[in-house]
Amino acid sequence: PTFPHTPEPTPTTRPTAALSPLPTSTPIPTLVPTPIPASPAVDIASQGESATSEGTYLIADGKTDTYELISSVLGWNLIENPDCGHPEFGPHIAQEWDDDLEKYAFVFYIHVSFDNDRCKNFDRQRNEIKAYSSSLDYLKGFLGETITYRWRFKLDDGFQPSSNFTHIHQLKDYGGNISSPIITLSPRIGSPDILEIAHYDSTRIHAVLGTAPLELFTGVWVEAYERMTFGHEGSYSIELRNLSTGALLLAYDDPNIDLWRFGAEFVRPKWGIYRSLNSQEYLRDEQVHFDRFCLAKGGDDCP
Repeated sequence: PTFPHTPEPTPTTRPTAALSPLPTSTPIPTLVPTPIPASPAVDIASQGESATSEGTYLIADGKTDTYELISSVLGWNLIENPDCGHPEFGPHIAQEWDDDLEKYAFVFYIHVSFDNDRCKNFDRQRNEIKAYSSSLDYLKGFLGETITYRWRFKLDDGFQPSSNFTHIHQLKDYGGNISSPIITLSPRIGSPDILEIAHYDSTRIHAVLGTAPLELFTGVWVEAYERMTFGHEGSYSIELRNLSTGALLLAYDDPNIDLWRFGAEFVRPKWGIYRSLNSQEYLRDEQVHFDRFCLAKGGDDCP
């Protein structure tokens, strides 16, 4: 059946109340990013469904049932959506035509007044896809392994984060001793609003690794390239580029970073939107767009 989807969100007026400060972060050294292979100015319409390179790909095709398409790559029951609490809307992940890409892309919907976290938690909302225990080992990061991810995302114009967490990407361990994610990519409210890369080490110390103005990432397609080696003395690098122009928007590179939790079995990625409702007066209904996920391991890469 065809379900009604909400129109493009329109910005709402922010309250004038004082904002909660960002979490205090542990100072870190300033690191010069190491250049990562990327296509500078590219024809974004030409890089659609023809991916035949190394790695495992999840690409919107506009034909296959969206949930079946995601599950065929990542594994079954690995979509964490709010459908149970808001069934009249229909699937909260869909495929819609994108004029910039000139192809279909995934759209992740979240609604302030109706959605929650899988009918389990009601102080937050979650609409994410992930690799997990039922995924192929190729999609999981084990101790000492090197993993590469490349994907595309677009935040709508006027995207509104709050003074609490809003994550669009996470690296999380399975079986470890700490519940917080290892790496997060998070829009945050501020003056100006920012996109933040943050890290939680195996002793629960939180550090902000890098930020850039959020306006650089709204209304445009961004390509992320992330590469890491898992261990207490691991490595991590990420580059975020404007897909159309190739301009580097945000980068971080650390050859010695704690990327492992005590008791962990593996680390896996999550993509979508996961946000707190503790300051929902700042939020609006959002649509976060994704496409062309690539996951690779070892000597494989995601061109």
